[in-house]
Amino acid sequence: MRIAAALPIALLGLLSLVGCSKKSNPAPGGGNPGTPTTPVWDPNAMRGIWITTTASTVLDTRENIRTAMQACRTANINHVFVVVYNNARTTYPSQVMQNLIGVPILERFAGRDPLREIIEEGQAAGLKVHAWFEYGFASSFSANGGPIVAARPHWAARDAGGNLTIKNGFDWLNAFHPEVQQFMIDLFKEVTSNYNVDGVQGDDRLPALPSSAGYDTYTLGLYRSENGGADPPGNITDPAWLQWRARKLNAFCKRLRTEVKAIKPNIMYTMSPSPYPWGLNEYLQDWPTWVDSGWVDAIIPQCYRYDIAAYTATINQQKSFYRNTAVPFYPGVLLRSGTYIAPDGFLTQMITENRRAGFKGEVYFFYEGLPSRSSWFQGQYPFIR
Repeated sequence: MRIAAALPIALLGLLSLVGCSKKSNPAPGGGNPGTPTTPVWDPNAMRGIWITTTASTVLDTRENIRTAMQACRTANINHVFVVVYNNARTTYPSQVMQNLIGVPILERFAGRDPLREIIEEGQAAGLKVHAWFEYGFASSFSANGGPIVAARPHWAARDAGGNLTIKNGFDWLNAFHPEVQQFMIDLFKEVTSNYNVDGVQGDDRLPALPSSAGYDTYTLGLYRSENGGADPPGNITDPAWLQWRARKLNAFCKRLRTEVKAIKPNIMYTMSPSPYPWGLNEYLQDWPTWVDSGWVDAIIPQCYRYDIAAYTATINQQKSFYRNTAVPFYPGVLLRSGTYIAPDGFLTQMITENRRAGFKGEVYFFYEGLPSRSSWFQGQYPFIR
């Protein structure tokens, strides 16, 4: 692969034509490469990257946004997933948030509209821009519910002890409460109606809820009404109790899709959940049902691992649950976390595994790792088949 990256463009084109003559089996996530004229690597497959406000200054100025979009294009990225909602703040002026907590946008962006800027700059660079609702049903991070729970205390998710549901530092809203669901739908619809985004996305916090939740007054009443007055099990991983709650989130996933598509039928509706079945047991996320039912336009499980053995095992496990190949599957790849940046060699190994498994593209978390690996993205990445 390193040799190919250094070859002249004309020779690369010749090699691509030679490679087209190789036959391979049909594979999910980007079409059937079985004909002699179709390359194994699909240039139209999703090669995405997430952009957030945490440990990043991309959205701080329009010039930063323009530079980042050009860097993505040069790095062979074709889809960007930009945060629009996290920690009870939006990256665009939101009437929904103004009405709820009196703050329409993240304070450091006051007077600007970074979402509109990145849509304009990204699309001008030939990129698809997706609105990523990063926090989903998590209300805040280590803030006792933050301003949303302060404004609507009955929206809080509760554990069996009646305490606010907190997992890994995140404070949670009750994803089963109709007002909470409507709040999230209103955010999605606000973005879909007011911005020319190519897609909208939920992730490991939407639709999701820690399996320790579900013991609030509203949910207890709902469960009793559907189960002959019985209380739910105290065992948070009781299979029937897990499935009852997961089905509620599945219904929300379907409803959210329906309402968004009613506004913009061609918008991409994607989800990036935790790997299954861990995501079901921990966060009530049943992504195989979303895919089997055709409720999503692509699924992007977060296959974040730090060595190739673990990554390969995760890819193989997730593929075993992937049945409806009409819905593309693109693994989420960990590029950066804190001070860690995936080495070039490991990136090559992971993408090679993706292609071996039949997955034609991927999405990287997150943008701030790209500048340190720009030579890999510009050189080796496009030629991994």
